Amino acid sequence: MHTSARPVAVIAGASGFLGRAVADAFRADGYDLRPVGRQGPTTWDGPAALARTVDGADVVVNLAGKSVSCRYTDRNRDEILDSRVITTRALNRAIAGAQHPPRVWLNASTATIYRHAMDRPQTESSGELGTGFSVDVATAWERELFAGDLPGTRRVALRMAIVIGDGPATRMLLTLARLGLAGPQHDGWAPPHRRYRGVGAQPTGPDRAPWHRTRGRQKFSWIHLDDVVGAIRFLRDDDRIAGPVNLASPHPTDNRTLMRTLRRVVGAPLGLPSARWMLEPAMWILRTEPELVLKSRWAVPERLTTAGFAFAHTDLEDALRDAGEPRGDRSIRHTERTPAHAEAA
Repeated sequence: MHTSARPVAVIAGASGFLGRAVADAFRADGYDLRPVGRQGPTTWDGPAALARTVDGADVVVNLAGKSVSCRYTDRNRDEILDSRVITTRALNRAIAGAQHPPRVWLNASTATIYRHAMDRPQTESSGELGTGFSVDVATAWERELFAGDLPGTRRVALRMAIVIGDGPATRMLLTLARLGLAGPQHDGWAPPHRRYRGVGAQPTGPDRAPWHRTRGRQKFSWIHLDDVVGAIRFLRDDDRIAGPVNLASPHPTDNRTLMRTLRRVVGAPLGLPSARWMLEPAMWILRTEPELVLKSRWAVPERLTTAGFAFAHTDLEDALRDAGEPRGDRSIRHTERTPAHAEAA
């Protein structure tokens, strides 16, 4: 157990795009940080060290997991699943065995857990889960988070939309715009493949990749990095909230509007419309998947909004332009705050 006048935050995945921002914010809030990762004093290969790290901590934040900005080869599919399930299971076991367990555990998840939705928004209370690879990863991830009885620890699944910031998703979208490919992107027929087939003990969905006639009207849910950090702080401090929480802007857009906005941001005079069969080779070159822009993600933050969370970025164009600022400028904005333990005092 750690004895410190300051609260302890265990952050898994602190070296990643999201983890660095969260670590900076917690440090500014007066927390002592205990990182968990592939390297360092506490690694996933050391259950005894992990147990000691978790015991006595105030909060655990798990953002660990292989980036999904890659091609879904069999090897990458397995690594994406295992990097989430195995790490979350290890934290669950460590917390279950802790003499002084953390009061709250915030674990990453994804808004991609919901179905392809163009008819209505997906909320925590009424959303419908989808099928296929990405959904199976998300449901297995959350299953490990909520497994077993942890009476002393409040658990929250952070169902994040696509994060706007200096990260892989935003860089890929801006690259499409600069290459002249930021026109409306139409889902439809393409040569069949099996990269999106279900995975895990109970795989779901068809064996071949599904498609929908979207005409570029598929929804795009997003959230700015600052609001991810702000929501994590909010959920850390609000003891009323447990279970799944959508981390998404209250103002989702659609693919046509997204692409038009990207063109303005990068100064591209035009963007060629593209169908799935055209996107497949382009995304192969970029080493990512068309699912990022073709799946209709329509998640809205019902629980955060009801609880009174105030979003800093609700306009997509402003969010994209802000994401291009030097990191230091944004870091100052999202770390200026009175330490949480000082507020409680």
